[in-house]
Amino acid sequence: MKKIKVYHNNRCSKSRQALALVNTISTDVEIIDYINQRVEKKDFLQVIKALEISPNELLRKGESDYKVHIKGKNLNEEQIIDLMLEYPKLIERPIVICEGKAIVARPPELVNDFLKN
Repeated sequence: MKKIKVYHNNRCSKSRQALALVNTISTDVEIIDYINQRVEKKDFLQVIKALEISPNELLRKGESDYKVHIKGKNLNEEQIIDLMLEYPKLIERPIVICEGKAIVARPPELVNDFLKN
């Protein structure tokens, strides 16, 4: 059985839907509550690498923290990552990781094809 990690925000309906789909596919699921538990930078860097996207592509640009801390500023990737870890609501969700690959499961149905391959 595949070990699956889900970076999950229980307050997000899309995240809850994706987690429900993951749970129908596997019983070996690790839920990372990144909103309430601080994520280590080295772990988050691995997530970004597995997603194969830039930190900027993982930002939730509608969040108030984005408008306050990032919008209109000339920040490098490391500064963006540090802000994402400090203000985790900035991180797009849910993130599903399996066998070294990852996706942002928006829409949640993306989980089905991702985990069945």
